[in-house]
Amino acid sequence: MKFNVNQQDLQQALNYCQGVIEKRSTLPILSNILLNAQNSKLTITATDLDLIFIHEVKNIEILEEGKTTTTSSIMYDIIRKFSSQKKINLTLKEKSKLHVESEKSFFNLNCISPSEFPLTDEKFNDNEFLIKSKQLLKLLNKCKFSISNDETRHYLSGIYFHQTEVEDKNYLTAVATDSHRMSISKIRLESKINFEPVILPKKTIFQLCSLLDNYDGDVKISNIKSKIKFELKNSVLISKLIDGKFPNYIQVIPKNNQKKLEVELKLFLDSVDRVASVSLDKKDGVKFQLTKDNLSLSVNNANSGDGNEILVVNFQSDLEISFNSRYLIDVASQLEGEKIEIFFSDSGSPALIKDPGDYDSIFVVMPMKG
Repeated sequence: MKFNVNQQDLQQALNYCQGVIEKRSTLPILSNILLNAQNSKLTITATDLDLIFIHEVKNIEILEEGKTTTTSSIMYDIIRKFSSQKKINLTLKEKSKLHVESEKSFFNLNCISPSEFPLTDEKFNDNEFLIKSKQLLKLLNKCKFSISNDETRHYLSGIYFHQTEVEDKNYLTAVATDSHRMSISKIRLESKINFEPVILPKKTIFQLCSLLDNYDGDVKISNIKSKIKFELKNSVLISKLIDGKFPNYIQVIPKNNQKKLEVELKLFLDSVDRVASVSLDKKDGVKFQLTKDNLSLSVNNANSGDGNEILVVNFQSDLEISFNSRYLIDVASQLEGEKIEIFFSDSGSPALIKDPGDYDSIFVVMPMKG
């Protein structure tokens, strides 16, 4: 195997691989990436057995076809320190040494035989549909902060994707909750799709977000019973799904929250962020004291002090309620409109948050006790 590749192309591909490969893997081969140079393209594969990432670097100069595997983290560390835009020459010297050369730098990296690399070949062509990358990224971003970290309820440690129908319109809907807060976001589909509901794991979501951040185009999604596949122009991500039943989230959405608070989004976000600064761990509740057209925000911490701020808002009644400031900041940071709308029932009931700039996304936040 012998080929030349541009530094920035290889660095980007290896950067994506870092998100897939487990830092402390028991199997040495899982710390490695598979490099396959043939048909004037380099295919790089990384896996942790639950997630497979495949990336193609096209139009490279191959002098001799071949494949090998080498340690992902070491190779990435070397490649990213080379000068940008430069050519890198890679040559498999013997079976177990990959020679890497750029300008005046020479490295010989240890290799493991590619025959040891775990590859699965599954047919994913039954149910597939296309979605715009920016739309998929929107769904992931609006929901990912609400994913639960509770290991005991594994079915909450991901995003629930399913097809919904409202007034003869079809949507791909995403939901995440950690039982203190919930995010729901949907995007319109051109037509009904053949898609079974799935729960996408957290690691897959973050890997997908990093791919979609740098990509503008269609994503082809196909799933079979326990796996899902995302195809981008030069990358493929195949993931196992979370096995479990997602709770009935519809019944958690507040139906009769009549008290509407409307306030300018940036003012609200900055204000909550400022008063929360007095709390070291951000776990202290931010207390809302609402009167007509007036919101008083306060945080009180026994060890560090207290903070208060008053905002002019649109509100028509009196209410006292407390929230985890982190939850409010997470939601407000994802809104697109100029304003934020929060609907209350009473001080012990969940609040419903809407975004006038995106009525396809709603958020539910539980109040704090006391």
